[in-house]
Amino acid sequence: MRNLTWLTFLAVSLSLAACGSGEEATDMENRPMTESMPMADDKSMMSSGAEMRMANSEGTVTAVDDEVGTITIDHDPVPAVDWPAMTMTFQADEAHRRQVAVGDEVEFAFRMTNTGSEITSITQK
Repeated sequence: MRNLTWLTFLAVSLSLAACGSGEEATDMENRPMTESMPMADDKSMMSSGAEMRMANSEGTVTAVDDEVGTITIDHDPVPAVDWPAMTMTFQADEAHRRQVAVGDEVEFAFRMTNTGSEITSITQK
């Protein structure tokens, strides 16, 4: 019986320790999303009313993939989401993909979603 009591006490203590004070959750809500952060596989975050992050940048188109529906851009730093300059692939609809070609210097806006980043506007410089 003493072993059962001890195990119960240990389990409750570990559970309470894992819950923490809630500060971690608040801290995570205020952090910008980065490419290295895991993305949710489902739409639960979006359906819960989570706000989508929007940002703008400039860069050079390095690839347009019509089969996958993406544009890859070697872009400048994006302070709004705390990203350094890097080459990154963005989801893009057909209209946006038709507006650019490899080598074009562009200005673009994008939104961050549960599944990655999606171009919302793109224009040649």
